[in-house]
Amino acid sequence: MSRINLGDIVVDVVLKDIKNVHLSVYPPTGRVRISAPRRMSIDTIRVFAVSKLNWIKQQQTKLKAQERETPREYVDRESQYLWGSRYLLKVSESDESPSIEVKHSRMLLRVRPGTDEDERRAFVEAWYRERLKEAVPSLLAQWEPRIGVKVEGFFVQRMKTKWGSCNHKARTIRLNTELAKKPAECLEYIVLHELVHLLEPTHNARFVALMGQFMPMWKLRSQSLNRLPVGHADWAY
Repeated sequence: MSRINLGDIVVDVVLKDIKNVHLSVYPPTGRVRISAPRRMSIDTIRVFAVSKLNWIKQQQTKLKAQERETPREYVDRESQYLWGSRYLLKVSESDESPSIEVKHSRMLLRVRPGTDEDERRAFVEAWYRERLKEAVPSLLAQWEPRIGVKVEGFFVQRMKTKWGSCNHKARTIRLNTELAKKPAECLEYIVLHELVHLLEPTHNARFVALMGQFMPMWKLRSQSLNRLPVGHADWAY
């Protein structure tokens, strides 16, 4: 990997076996990365980066202004979210298997006596993964026949820089566990987004047209998702 300096902006450059140039600005700090075909010279990539400089700065400004959740300690009266709704956490200890129950405006977390913060976090994150795994199949059943695609499988995991991703060759998609905390329409948008990548791997004009065809209001959902607080993480690159 090489780097290009554009004033105070550093651009990571990765040469890959691809046909087109891909520019990405990643949360939380606005790290910039360009993936380019191996045949492309660094000077050509620099010219491309300069042409996108205003857009890069706009994206970095948005990311730095985005609200972030404070680190969770998994203690009483801490806010937790499920499908866009806020719940107050209530922790109780008992000699039974750990469990979570969502009831009215509370999320009841039952753990064994002596369970520390890391163990509580691991259990809650696993619970969120299961909620997402339960929600995705019905969305796939709804959208696959409408789009005319079929995924070989989907995976749910904690992702630091993306809401989702698509492996076009393997025909699989990956979804960020944090989506279980966001409104259900945000998950639907991301699932559609990744399914459309099976038809068009890049974010070119054809991709935008396909998204508009299948979900005319997709940009509003994208903006809504990106305005929501993002989970706290110790981001490292």
